[in-house]
Amino acid sequence: MINLRVIILLFLCAGIYSCDDERVFDEYRSVSYSWDKEEKVTFNLPELDSLEQYNLFINVRNTNDYKFSNLFLISEMEFPNGKIVTDTLEYEMARPNGEWLGSGFSDVKESKLWYKENVSFTENGVYKVTLQHAMRKNGETLGINTLEGITDIGFRIEFAQNPR
Repeated sequence: MINLRVIILLFLCAGIYSCDDERVFDEYRSVSYSWDKEEKVTFNLPELDSLEQYNLFINVRNTNDYKFSNLFLISEMEFPNGKIVTDTLEYEMARPNGEWLGSGFSDVKESKLWYKENVSFTENGVYKVTLQHAMRKNGETLGINTLEGITDIGFRIEFAQNPR
C-alpha cells in the first residue's frame, strides 16, 4: 500500500512540474553527428497573437565531445513579407574551469540561450527561424567545416508576461 502511495505521489509531482504556462512553442531538430557548417536548421513558427509579446530562446544540447567553451551561431528570421533579419550570436557554453553551463544529469547538457525578448509578431503569415553554426578556431580565417558534440538544436517561444 505504501508503494502505491509513493508511485501516485511521484506521478502527481511530475505532472505539476511538467506544467509550463509560459511555453508557446518548443521544438527540436537533431543535427548530424558532425554538424556541417552548411547544414541549416529551420523552424516554422506557429501563428502567434499579434497583441502579445514573446521571449525567444535557442536551445542547444551538447555532449562532452564538444571541444569549445563558446558557440557562434548565425540566425535568420524570415518575416511573412520576405524580409530577413540576420544576426551573428555568441553564447558561452562552459565556465573557465571547463564545467558545462547547461543542465542535465547525463553526458548530454541542455542550454537555454536568450535570442530576443519582448518580440511582437505583427505580420500575418509564417515566420521562419534558421540557424547554422559559425565556429572557427582562434586566429584562423576559415570556419570549422564539421562541429562535433552538438546533438540537437531547439527553438522556444514563451510569453513575455503571463498570457491575458
